[in-house]
Amino acid sequence: MNIYVSNLSFKVEDEDLKEFFEDYGEVTSAKVITDKFTNRSRGFGFVEMSDDEAAQKAISELNGATVDGRAISVSVAKPREEKPRSNSGNNRRPFSNSNSNSNRW
Repeated sequence: MNIYVSNLSFKVEDEDLKEFFEDYGEVTSAKVITDKFTNRSRGFGFVEMSDDEAAQKAISELNGATVDGRAISVSVAKPREEKPRSNSGNNRRPFSNSNSNSNRW
């Protein structure tokens, strides 16, 4: 089961996140999400646990727990929504024409 963890301290690293959940069962992965430019934590992460029952217990017991002075939120991760691709090379206004008389109005 994939678990979403938010309101993490910016000091929390992948290994710390893994340790929070290991008391409940096998953690197959733990990842704190970082900003791609600064490499600084974005304050949330994901934990993957192989046993759904253990994951549910971890969610119920860790949701609202205080970690490094912050009350974390823990829930089942929702599937990532696909965002429509922007056509970044075409940012012109619709119906614009360089030959039109823009001073007409």
